[in-house]
Amino acid sequence: MRYILEKLYLKNSITREELLYLLDNLEEKYRNELYRLAYNTTLKTYGNRIFVRGLLEFTNYCRNNCKYCGLRRGNTKVERYRLSREEIFESLEEGNKLGYKTFVLQGGEDPYYTDEILADIIKDIKTRYKDVAVTLSIGERSRESYEKLYNAGADRFLLRHETATKEMYDSLHEGMSLEHRIECLNNLKEIGYQVGAGFIVGLPGETNEALADNLLFLKRLEPAMVGIGPFISHPDTPLWGFKNGSVETTLTMISLTRLLLPNALIPATTALNTLSSEGLEKGILAGANVVMLNLSPIEARRKYELYKGKEITDIHQLKKIEERARKVNFKVDMGRGDHINYKERIKNV
Repeated sequence: MRYILEKLYLKNSITREELLYLLDNLEEKYRNELYRLAYNTTLKTYGNRIFVRGLLEFTNYCRNNCKYCGLRRGNTKVERYRLSREEIFESLEEGNKLGYKTFVLQGGEDPYYTDEILADIIKDIKTRYKDVAVTLSIGERSRESYEKLYNAGADRFLLRHETATKEMYDSLHEGMSLEHRIECLNNLKEIGYQVGAGFIVGLPGETNEALADNLLFLKRLEPAMVGIGPFISHPDTPLWGFKNGSVETTLTMISLTRLLLPNALIPATTALNTLSSEGLEKGILAGANVVMLNLSPIEARRKYELYKGKEITDIHQLKKIEERARKVNFKVDMGRGDHINYKERIKNV
């Protein structure tokens, strides 16, 4: 076990057999060593900084019917909403006043927001707010659509692959396929986005083999960002009643991702903070270095219910985040927080 951990730390690489051995035999003393190595790797690559993003959930309409998601098309109990252009910019202006330099526009796959509407919003954000990064999290679209939004000024795109095990993916995503998801991720990378992938920990039927599939897929993809959060069941979905994902396993996945992809930007996710009151601190100690605070209007937050009991940290609660980060010797960084190779990549385009 120590050989495998040392190899991960020094070479950022591991075979499938070694990874499965690690997952099958990770006793507490080795888990703590894994966390320590991941934390040290974060310090080596980004220093003791936690990057803060402003998250705006601008629509909860979705054309998809994913079995774990409270916003699924088949959930008729959701109170749907779309923010107007004015509401979007009111929220962003509040974030700008507080010094936020990354805005994350997140929503379901809502056909109402055409390329033209979104491109106009993105261009306006870039005109109003200098040196601000725009991140989109709006699901699967055509390559042409991704290109239009990139050309409008979008910098980053979050598209979690959710699970890299095909049978599991296809069973959870009605009318969708893992192949198409991967095609979308590859398109985004080729276009030039800083791309984010990631997965859900603790989905029904998950095995260590499935977790290994996720980690090795990420290693092959080499995304700029990786979002990993525990499964939390929602009463108005087909997966209601299934056990929530494990905080411990989620932290293990964050640590392994940090060691496999030392340059990745990894959030301590909202789902992790929902299941653990010390989710941010534990996430940082396991290798996370990003936190997203909510920009959305109060009424919209209640309706954007991916799962029950969602923990929401408001953009005004920076002092609280600073205090929590300080407990684990980290400090808040309000800059753009680009991927470490971003400037070099732009130079070579």
